[in-house]
Amino acid sequence: MADTCGQVLLGSGLTVLSHPLMYIKVLVQVGHEPLPPSLGRNLFGRQVYQLPGLFAYAKHIIKIDGKVGLFNGLAPRLCAGTIGTLVHSSVLQVGLTSWLNVSGTSQKAEEGSLQHVVNETTKEMIARSCATIVTHPFHVITLRCMVHSICVYTIYSHVILNITNVSCFLAVEGLIPRLLGDILSLWICNMLAHLVNTYAIDDSMSHTGEIKNCAQAGTGFFASMLTYPFVLVSNLMAVNDCGLAGGLPPYASIYPTWVDCWRHLSLEGNMSRGNSLFFRKLPVGKTYAIDQKRFF
Repeated sequence: MADTCGQVLLGSGLTVLSHPLMYIKVLVQVGHEPLPPSLGRNLFGRQVYQLPGLFAYAKHIIKIDGKVGLFNGLAPRLCAGTIGTLVHSSVLQVGLTSWLNVSGTSQKAEEGSLQHVVNETTKEMIARSCATIVTHPFHVITLRCMVHSICVYTIYSHVILNITNVSCFLAVEGLIPRLLGDILSLWICNMLAHLVNTYAIDDSMSHTGEIKNCAQAGTGFFASMLTYPFVLVSNLMAVNDCGLAGGLPPYASIYPTWVDCWRHLSLEGNMSRGNSLFFRKLPVGKTYAIDQKRFF
């Protein structure tokens, strides 16, 4: 129990610190560009038009809505993190272990072997999936609170926000791509880390533990890059046609299913939109309707 409480407190602290970054990333993902592109230089020194980066975007939000504006949607995200940690811990410690022992699917395997990695990854996959399913309504509420800032503040927008927040507890939009992305990322990360630890790292080397931890972090980053399109599609479907400006044209098209959203983004070459918040080059042939009105 003490370990779980520690994980909740640590997770909550990291959530608060990283929330402005996620908030800006979500606004970029839905195509919200309140600032015009500026002329800058790329890594090779060539002049290119660049979209505003993280700090310029954050400065604009602070100018419009103050520093508190960087924390829109923080409360439901903290709820999601706390509940997710509790569910994940409970499934690992109680339910999943008992079920595996009773069913006889748990196999004794040498630590570090492929079978051991598969067993541990399977347990982690089930625990993460349960946590994702339980906390998905709070995830949807978080995204819609963030996207709500795109529309002008009116009584009508407050009514829409309250209605959509209630409906979020029955919403499953974006759940399937989110689950698929989490599962694929977990398996890619652990399998690549196992290959690196087995064939590239010699146990006789000094600081083997630190090297393996670095390898795990590196494979995790690589896996997250590969599965980013699932994150993008999931977030867009969570706000798709929800009654808020960020889920409607011109910011977003109306997608019947997440597969249609994937196809549309792929055809437009936008599968990595929001993946980087620095050196955001203006895509060739793309135009943005820059609105300088109050968005918050």
